[in-house]
Amino acid sequence: MPDDQIRTGRCNCGAVRFRTRGPLREVVACHCSQCRRQTGLYYAATNVADDHVEVEGAEAISWYQASETARRGFCATCGSALFWKQRDATHVSILAGAFDQPSGLRIARHIFCADKGDFYDIVDGLPQV
Repeated sequence: MPDDQIRTGRCNCGAVRFRTRGPLREVVACHCSQCRRQTGLYYAATNVADDHVEVEGAEAISWYQASETARRGFCATCGSALFWKQRDATHVSILAGAFDQPSGLRIARHIFCADKGDFYDIVDGLPQV
């Protein structure tokens, strides 16, 4: 992806909007129980350096401390899951589904597959951890 690529996205109601610039990590699909419970299926996210993302409506973001090391950001108005941030990290994960289309993003691998829901199978042939 070009270093100058600009992508935009938002929550469902539009109270939170974001803009990224530069390369994004490939999408990772997390099937852990926390991600499954938050989204209803799995958490598919990319990430970007903190200084390469701008957020409008940050006051509408509510942060939930999901563990000792990470927190999850969602729109307090509509409930859209948007961000995942590890303590002391210099990047933020952004849910792939929050990006405006076409996003150009692709899932590269699945993680925490042993914890996935029993109501679906992972059949895309991508690596599973």
